Amino acid sequence: MRKILTLILIMGFLSKLFGQTEKKSDYQPDWTFYFSNVNDKLSSIATDLNLINIAPINGQENVVYVSIKMPNPKENGLSSNEDADELWKIEDAIIKAFDSNKLNYTFAGRLTSNGFRDLYFFGENTILMEKEVSSTMTAFPKYEFDFGHKPDKEWSGYFDFLYPLPRQMQVIQNRRVLEQLEKGGDDLTKAREVFHWIYFKTQNELDQFESFTTSLGFETKNKGKTEQPNEYKFVISISRVDKVGYDEIDEYTLELWEKAQELNGDYDGWETSIEK
Repeated sequence: MRKILTLILIMGFLSKLFGQTEKKSDYQPDWTFYFSNVNDKLSSIATDLNLINIAPINGQENVVYVSIKMPNPKENGLSSNEDADELWKIEDAIIKAFDSNKLNYTFAGRLTSNGFRDLYFFGENTILMEKEVSSTMTAFPKYEFDFGHKPDKEWSGYFDFLYPLPRQMQVIQNRRVLEQLEKGGDDLTKAREVFHWIYFKTQNELDQFESFTTSLGFETKNKGKTEQPNEYKFVISISRVDKVGYDEIDEYTLELWEKAQELNGDYDGWETSIEK
């Protein structure tokens, strides 16, 4: 049995609602991770994507960081299985300490790179936050650590560092769809028809994109004007028989995304069937 799974990518960043607050009990986080290059080192960044909708949060005008040296990092500087459990315990213990003292804070993300695990919190009372970090770390004597804070009223550490770039967001969205395909029992090694949708501001830009994709073996399925209220008035849908493994999907969707960006377009997503 074949099922259809669709990915709709919103490549434009969600609007930043500056100064807005939201009760944590009502807030639904959306944590994800992605790989990046920080100071010429392979790095893994994890962050809550949904913070972009509510940050900066009133009162939380400082970023508090905790930098933990990993005893047994991998050769590439990322965390090993040997260190993983303790690193999670440290993170949970710090968060528990903040919560127990009812501190006004938000956990924004973590960076793993060059043999260190760095945690980033935005908060109000940096003195109490750093006191709780120091107290918590006494339970983990094998781990060298450092901590500190700096003012960051605009949350630039989140928007400009932790939050993924559009290209990285494309990879994140691809991975999420593949995870859903796998949950449906999909054999990702099987080639199948994959459909893509791309929006443009002008007919000329669409035509240039179509010429490019035709040269790559894509077939145009549909094209024309849209009834969109925004500036993207033209749409094209294309397809090609491809594999959808984790390496393959990034290779050709990023190629399409980059060409759409070059032509002021918006790559809006892909759709395929579940193949078992």
